[in-house]
Amino acid sequence: MEFALTAEQRELASTVRSLLDKRADARVATYDEALWTTLCEQIGVAALGIPEEYDGAGFSLFESLVALEEVGRSLVPCPLLSSLVTSEALLAGADEDAKARLLPRIAMGEVAAFAVGTDAVDVVDGDLATVLVVATDDGLYEVDPDRVERTWTPTMDQTIRLATVRGSLDGATRIGDGPAARARAELVGAVGCSALASGLAARALDMTVSYSKERVQFGRPIGSFQALKHRMADMLVLTEMCRSAAWAASYAVSTHADDADQVTHVAKAYCSDAVAHLAGETVQLHGGIAITWEHDAHLVFKRAHALGQLFGSARDHRAAVAL
Repeated sequence: MEFALTAEQRELASTVRSLLDKRADARVATYDEALWTTLCEQIGVAALGIPEEYDGAGFSLFESLVALEEVGRSLVPCPLLSSLVTSEALLAGADEDAKARLLPRIAMGEVAAFAVGTDAVDVVDGDLATVLVVATDDGLYEVDPDRVERTWTPTMDQTIRLATVRGSLDGATRIGDGPAARARAELVGAVGCSALASGLAARALDMTVSYSKERVQFGRPIGSFQALKHRMADMLVLTEMCRSAAWAASYAVSTHADDADQVTHVAKAYCSDAVAHLAGETVQLHGGIAITWEHDAHLVFKRAHALGQLFGSARDHRAAVAL
């Protein structure tokens, strides 16, 4: 059996990558509203997995995660992950009126955020969101972002924007089933991190191989030394395994497969560990320049360790597999 992207999915990935190569700057560790607008207007990344009846493109979550993998490769700050988590939570738990009201806004590119409870920390893009959805054990709520306190949370990897959201549900609109929305959000968040990690792994490998061809030591490129060839070959294996795990989980979650939870736990655990190792190899094989802030290697290192904690650590997901 061949497990690969279709021609249409490859074209989507190529288009997103081309735009990000031209417009994105990984060293600008802040939200680029103009870039997000371009991604939404020219490619429709926010609308990919939203059904057509809610003004979406009518594809599946898998296509959205293909685009997210390219965002991971670019290292650019981008609210695509939070928009995917929120839209999928709405599809899983919201009533029809709420879906008809909120999903078209997300499809058009409004930044969306999903929080668990009204004293939530580490809400992805929580301070940027104009669509804010909160899940509790009692229900799912649409909250006016201007009626709660939202504070940006400084993080090691500033390209993944987190915030603390505090307030009450006074005046909020109950729109559905909180536990169902939360379960879907946690699953999509974990598989989204796996997709980001897969893209990051490819970026780390490409950077390292390119540098090994340019850096000359003892009169020849360092990539010609056998010891370094072995290490980069191992990096390639990890990168390909990371991609396979992420794609398998993306497909399972997209199709609501019976084993989606299990496959996602495996993918998140594997990808988290893989990119942590790849980031270390990237720094070491770049030598002295990798420890400077002027080089992108430190961005790979920070992103790898941030993804290792976001939506559950590798240890958490391995424990879930054992249950």
